[in-house]
This record gives sequence, C-alpha cells and structure tokens, in this order.
Amino acid sequence: MSRSQGRVFSRRTVLGGAAAGVAGAWLASAGPASAASSAPLPIDRVAARFDDRLIALRRDLHAHPEGPGQERRTAEVVARSLRAAGLDVTTGVGGHGVVAVLTGARPGRTVAYRADMDAVPPSDQIGGNATAAHLCGHDLHTTIGVGVALVLARLRERLSGRVMFVFQPAEESLSGARDMLADGVFDIRRPAEIHALHCFPFPVGEFRVTTGFGMPGQDRGVITLTGPDATARAELLAADLATLSTVTRPATPAALEQLVTDLQTPNGPLTRFVFLQARPAGAQVQVVYRCWPEPRYTEVRAEVRRRALAAGAESVEFPPEPFPAMISPVKEGRALERHLKRTIGRDRVSALHAAVPFSGEDYSLFLNEIPGTYTLLGVRSPRAAIESSYPHFGTFRPDERAIGHGVRAMAGWLASRT
Repeated sequence: MSRSQGRVFSRRTVLGGAAAGVAGAWLASAGPASAASSAPLPIDRVAARFDDRLIALRRDLHAHPEGPGQERRTAEVVARSLRAAGLDVTTGVGGHGVVAVLTGARPGRTVAYRADMDAVPPSDQIGGNATAAHLCGHDLHTTIGVGVALVLARLRERLSGRVMFVFQPAEESLSGARDMLADGVFDIRRPAEIHALHCFPFPVGEFRVTTGFGMPGQDRGVITLTGPDATARAELLAADLATLSTVTRPATPAALEQLVTDLQTPNGPLTRFVFLQARPAGAQVQVVYRCWPEPRYTEVRAEVRRRALAAGAESVEFPPEPFPAMISPVKEGRALERHLKRTIGRDRVSALHAAVPFSGEDYSLFLNEIPGTYTLLGVRSPRAAIESSYPHFGTFRPDERAIGHGVRAMAGWLASRT
C-alpha cells in the first residue's frame, strides 16, 4: 500500500471502460458547461441541479463499502465522475487515492479540499457488522467532495485559480494521508490551503468550526515485566495505569449527548483530558492513549514510566513521537466561521471549544504541511436518537440532506479562497 518515500507521482492513470456501478454513468452527463451556457449562476441554483443525483451517488457508495486500503471501486467511481466534469484527474496516489484539479478562468491561488473514502472495518465498529461498513460518513464526505467539484466546474468561468480535490484512502487506519504525502501529492502543485468536513451528531445542516481545536493524536507504549509473578503484576499495573484517564468512553445515549454538549462549552471539562487504556498481555502491559493539549504526552509518558518502574518493569518502550494531533489553525478557522455566518446564517454556525477524546484523524498530517480548516457537519435528523448520527455506531443513519448543505457551504468557501 505504501509508496516509496520521496517518489513524485507524475503518471496519468486512465480508467478503461465504464466506472463501476450506476454513479459514473449519470455523472458523465454532468460535464463542464459549454461556452453558450456558462453564464454566471449562484451556487445554490447550480447545486440544486445535483441534489438528487448526489443522494443517488451516496447510496451507491454506501452499498459498496471498501475498508482502508481497499477503495478500488470507490476511486474508480470518483475518478470517472470528475473526468466527465472536465477536471484533470490522477489516480493511484498513495494507494487508491484520487487527485483532481479544476482550473478557473482567471489567475489565482490553488486551494485544496480533502475527502476520505474508506469504510469502517469491523474491529472499529460499535455494535456493527462482520464486514466493512460506511458508519463514519465517508460515503457522505466523498459525495460532498464530488458535488463541490461538479458545482464549481459549472461555474468555471467565474472561478479564479485552481481547486485541488484530494480523495484520500485509508483514513481509518491512519495511513492514507501519510502514503499520499510520501507519493508526492503536493510536490507538483502545492496548495496554499486545505479544507475538509466530517460528519457529527449536530442538527442536520449546522456547522461547527474547529478553530484551534480538532482531534487528539495517539501514543502507544509497551511495558515488560519479568519474574515468576510478572503476569499478576502486569494485571495490577494495567489497572493502576487506567486510573490516569480523566474521561471514559460514552456508554449510553445520555453520555453521548453530554459529550456533544461538553465539546461546545468554552473552558469546559474537555479542554484538558487524558483517555488511556492499558491492557495486560502476559508479562507485558500495552498502553494506548490520547490527550489534550498535545504537549501533555510528555507528562503522560513520564507518569506511565514512573509507575511502571515502581512496579519493577524491566523496560518501558514508546515510539520516537506519538501520532500527531490534528490542530486546526486559528486564522483560517475564524475566516471560515465568518464566511459561513455571512453566507448561510449565524444560527447554523459556531465554533467547537474542545477536542473529541475518542477519535483521531490523519488529516493532521496534511495540516502539518499546509494551513487549513476542519469542520464538523451536522447530520442528525430532527427527533432522531443520537446514536443514529454518531460515527462508528452500527445504528449510524445520517440525514442525507446534509450532502446539499455541505456542497453549498464548501463550494462557496473554496471559491472565495482562490
């Protein structure tokens, strides 16, 4: 799956034949407007032409989920759709990644938009399936990315600069962004900014900008004990280390509701946290944790090491660095919040005030390279239970109207940034 470090992608992979499924067929008719029909149109009016078709695309992708690193069919559908709309498309980037560039009629900057494509593997589902399934909304993310490209392609004559669409594989395994970067995704054309959306259980059509916050990174450690009672001591040490957690994973609908409330509370209980799991495995203890703010990993490592050595551990091993946290830049986040409040309404937009303790994002690797934004899109239907819109739950049933909201918001935002 991984490509060799430093190799720059320069090939054009042309997909032969029809794209898998019906999605490629109907999107083939949605190509760039001719000169005679390219009069400027408001984004809402153009987006309305694609609403039903995009819902059909999402349902097609949802019916054919592909786990991390297996997104071959999804990539084919995406690439076929974007070529039909007149974008310059490269496939096979960092695995099954797809990169498409839309060039406007006037000079300007290059901005990027990222959408993840993979489904959730069984091991990461909560009460889910025995096979990969779209329980994290990546089918919506992919559909929104395609929709934004189709809308802006219709408005090409009004567009300045370029928009680069990055359809990323293997987000669930935290490897897709790394592999795309290793494959030189930004080496040929480096965008000035990069932007992304993710589903979350806010009311459908609402947005939460993660200004200065985002998702925690992840750190892992292995502690080895020796001696005839090593297994028993490992169990005791694991229980002791588990007390370092300041938060617990929500186990009830009420706890999920409280989590969503806490994320929106300034200076609330999730401003600082440690979420640590310690599992005994024979004479070893395996530690996995997330923390916020990111520099806290040094103090957590130090405390884990102190307790382990006090318990007579022979060794305590950590990687050189934890997987990095995704921290959304403040400048770009505030600009996006102002833009959305002005264009879609102040009552539908606000800022998040904490990071989600139980989730990670390899989009952090892109933001480490390029400034940008990461915004949570509400997908909860009115009166629906929170489990219907919380990612990774087997009951995840997002409101498909969120697709149109995401397309309109991001199309307008990207056009304003080129």
